[in-house]
Amino acid sequence: MNTRAYALPVALILAGSALVLQGCSTTGDRQLGGQRGQLVSAALSQVGTPYRLGGNSPREGLDCSGLTAYAHRSAGLTIPRMAADQRRLAKPVGAAPEPGDLVFFHIPPGGEHVGLMVDRERFVHASTSGGRVQLARLDSPYWRRYYVGAGTYLR
Repeated sequence: MNTRAYALPVALILAGSALVLQGCSTTGDRQLGGQRGQLVSAALSQVGTPYRLGGNSPREGLDCSGLTAYAHRSAGLTIPRMAADQRRLAKPVGAAPEPGDLVFFHIPPGGEHVGLMVDRERFVHASTSGGRVQLARLDSPYWRRYYVGAGTYLR
C-alpha cells in the first residue's frame, strides 16, 4: 500500500478543518481567545439545532436561554437558566456589545428573549419563528425595536 499517495489529501483536509475551526472564533480581523472565543464557538456550533421550549441541550433542542446557558457551560461558566434572570444578573455593557456578550429583548406581550453576540453586528439565538438556532443582525428593524440592552458574565 502506498501511504504517500494519501499524505497530500489528508494534509489538505486537516488544513481546511483548522481554517474552519479558526473561523468560528474570529470576528472580522480580530481573533477571539479565552472564554469569549469559547462562548462564540459553542453558540455557533448550535446553528441549525431545533428550537424546543425549555430545551437545555443540543440533543433535546434549545430555547433562547438554554442556548446561552449551554454556551456558557461550554466555556466553564454557570449562568441562570431563564432569560429574565440572565438579564437581571449580567453585568451591563455599553452601547456596542462585543462577541460573547448577551443581548436582551423584550417582545410584547411579555416575552423575554436573549441571544449571544458572535461579532459586532450579528448574534446567535434560538428562534421560535425559525424553529431553530440561527443568526440574526442586531441592527435589523425587528430586533432594534425590541432591544433592551446587553450584558456579560465575563470578567
